[in-house]
Amino acid sequence: MNKKNTLSAEKRRKTIMSVVLTIICIIYVLPVFSVVLNSFKLNTFVKTETFALPTEESFAGWSNFIKGMTFGNYPFMNSVLYSVFITVASTALIILFTSMAAWYIARVDSTFCRIIYYLCVFSMVVPFQMVMYTLSKTADKLHLNTPWTIPIVYLGFGAGLAIFMFVGFVKSIPLEIEEAAAIDGCGPIRTYFSVVFPMLRPTMISVGILEIMWVWNDYLLPVLVLDINKYRTIPIHIQYLKGSYGTVDLGATMALILLSIIPVIIFYLACQKYIIKGVAAGAVKG
Repeated sequence: MNKKNTLSAEKRRKTIMSVVLTIICIIYVLPVFSVVLNSFKLNTFVKTETFALPTEESFAGWSNFIKGMTFGNYPFMNSVLYSVFITVASTALIILFTSMAAWYIARVDSTFCRIIYYLCVFSMVVPFQMVMYTLSKTADKLHLNTPWTIPIVYLGFGAGLAIFMFVGFVKSIPLEIEEAAAIDGCGPIRTYFSVVFPMLRPTMISVGILEIMWVWNDYLLPVLVLDINKYRTIPIHIQYLKGSYGTVDLGATMALILLSIIPVIIFYLACQKYIIKGVAAGAVKG
């Protein structure tokens, strides 16, 4: 009887947890579902029938997407290209330089390395609002206010989490492998790129996914650093879908929001298993 009661209680607990998690999932999905619905509605119906399904009267077809991509004097494709370049370049810089720094920190046991590591960890809890005005002024002085140089700024902000994850994973790599490479005549650079770098692949993929999702969707840093009259990423382009007297075409706005989140959703769904593996490898081991 006790065993039967235990199994019954366990079944009820799992059922309750399933219901609770299902409700939480629905709450998280509702905003995305709302964006999809309203991207195919005329602007007036977006305001009055926000959560209603498109009808024959309210259905706008593809006109919202066309209007959003052709609105104003700034080409939407330029925003796409800038977003793609900034995202790819920033992620590549973060992965390369933070993995090298993490390898050095993990292998060199010194006070200096420990201080650098704890500063990187501390940077993860510093709110961006504390440094954004100083950052904007510094970026202007150092000429980091273009799409070709802003990845350097992203490198600084993305280093904390990346180094934290890479250091944890490097500590799990046997030191004997690197010693064997040194005996075979490999210097530090060759040891890193030939031995250590390929072994960092699980955490590298995880860091890359997290950084891509962050940089692609980021609005505040580009709008503070870039000259928005010349360079606009997709989030900035969406922000400027305004007509006369500040009126906003919500249908076109929803359409461009949908276009901007589709690549990230597809990318995340395809790579989500690597996030769990990478976080576990970088934060649990060591």
